[in-house]
Amino acid sequence: MVRFTVLASGSKGNATVLSGGRTRILVDCGLSCRELFRRMRQVGEEPETLDAILITHEHSDHVGGVAVTARKLGIPVYFTEGTHRAWMRWISPRRQMTYAQWLERIRKQATERQAEADVAAEEGDPDEGDVVEAAETSQEAAEPVEPVKAKDPTWLPAVEYFQAGEPFEIGDIAISSFTIPHDAADPVGFVFQAEGVRIGFATDLGYIPPNVKAQLKELDLLLLESNHDLEMLRDGPYPWAVKQRVLSRVGHLSNEAAAEFLEKGYDGQAAYVILAHLSESNNLPDLARVTAERALIGRASLMANRLLLAEQNEPLFPIDF
Repeated sequence: MVRFTVLASGSKGNATVLSGGRTRILVDCGLSCRELFRRMRQVGEEPETLDAILITHEHSDHVGGVAVTARKLGIPVYFTEGTHRAWMRWISPRRQMTYAQWLERIRKQATERQAEADVAAEEGDPDEGDVVEAAETSQEAAEPVEPVKAKDPTWLPAVEYFQAGEPFEIGDIAISSFTIPHDAADPVGFVFQAEGVRIGFATDLGYIPPNVKAQLKELDLLLLESNHDLEMLRDGPYPWAVKQRVLSRVGHLSNEAAAEFLEKGYDGQAAYVILAHLSESNNLPDLARVTAERALIGRASLMANRLLLAEQNEPLFPIDF
């Protein structure tokens, strides 16, 4: 049996569980570990049965809980190399300082070194025994009390790299990854195949280029972004710079763009179409649904598709094949 369960979808966190054969993977981990486990158990999934975590890109709503979850379960995380590097930079940012702050730090360090030298001069030279004892004490102090991995925020039990465009497998699930247009280091979408079932997964993309259209064919289930209504976004609360980002070709897919694909670029073979990553500020579920339904109604061959909406605050019921 193949099971597909969207646990959360939206700008506050994304996570989906896919199981096929004896393999169960988590696609993105944008929820906290505690919330992820709660939602999994809510839909009858045991977190301890997860075999791996698979990441689409490094934005926080897709990776916010990945480190804690992977460590808790002791499972590998699959990234592209570019996404992994970007995630490491995001999770352990380097502190930037002004010249004045840097100068003050240098002066403080010089003052501390001078104070240490003055104390040493007043106490005199230690004898050999004191030197040995001091060295041993220093060595003991240098030894970490906790493992290094516990102090490294980027530490994961295992990291596996895949490359966009090259197929790979995680257990019983075959995966085709493809590049998507989004403002991230190396963002990807996926087509999963297990037990003869094909599932397409494409969110966080500014538009649907030919390579994505070619991948999203002959599917049994299609999860597709329907992020915003154009008028709501333009009239909404976001700053203009953010609106431009969302509307750009590396932003997010609008209701209208998703509907255009369903009407003109989609082959209509999926039993389920799930609209995902709906904006809470710039969209309404009814708007997304109506816009997509109009596209499906325009093509009689698509009427057999069941249209569902993934939510931010509640998991979608499991879909079994």
